[in-house]
Amino acid sequence: MSNPYLLLWLEAPLQSWGFDSKFGRRETLKFPTRSGVVGLVCSALGAGGEQRELLAEFSSLRQTVISFVRSRQTENGKQKLDREPLLRDFQMVGSGYDDRDPWMSLMIPKTISGGRSVGGGTKMTYRFYLQDTFFAVIFESLPQQSLEIAEALRNPVWDLYLGRKNCVPTDFIYRGTFETQEEAEKSAYDIATEKNLLEDFRVLDGVDDIDECDEVMTLNDIPVQFGMDKRYRDRRVGVRYAG
Repeated sequence: MSNPYLLLWLEAPLQSWGFDSKFGRRETLKFPTRSGVVGLVCSALGAGGEQRELLAEFSSLRQTVISFVRSRQTENGKQKLDREPLLRDFQMVGSGYDDRDPWMSLMIPKTISGGRSVGGGTKMTYRFYLQDTFFAVIFESLPQQSLEIAEALRNPVWDLYLGRKNCVPTDFIYRGTFETQEEAEKSAYDIATEKNLLEDFRVLDGVDDIDECDEVMTLNDIPVQFGMDKRYRDRRVGVRYAG
């Protein structure tokens, strides 16, 4: 029996998929990471903590991402992709609080021992977001998992976000379970057509030949363990641009 494929539609004014972020600078990839999508599924299931066994079951399953963007007609009648620029958000964490007030003091960053942090309590951070983006994620699942995951995505235990908690989805995420990847792709294109979207690029798992794709990269985004001590292993992906 072949594995089923779940179609997830990720749409929001803001999305952010971190892969190599530090406290002061929170970057985003231009597409959803494997760890981000698996984390979304775990949130829907209410699966907290390390979840090593569940993540081991997910680890060998493939994920294909298709990025869509808005399109418009040019003067000569051709369709043109309207890509939004990356949004950079500047934040000051811990600024404006009175450390003499017990409640306000809780809002000021401190060292692990609870003392004053180096350079004072205010920390400057830069956070980056994708704007007005649309992704179809074709998520391979095991037969015994697909029904539970589908039901959880329809009625999630915990709130679902597209990368960060301020990235709230603006359309239904779960869009069906299919016997083949081709059927899931066709349904994704149907959704995109209804929304007047065009394919921008797609991200494929396990691609090593640069001739097959426009970019090949290694991402450390297959989750091995969640919880306080998060651990990941590498995944090789290829990016293929439309047209």
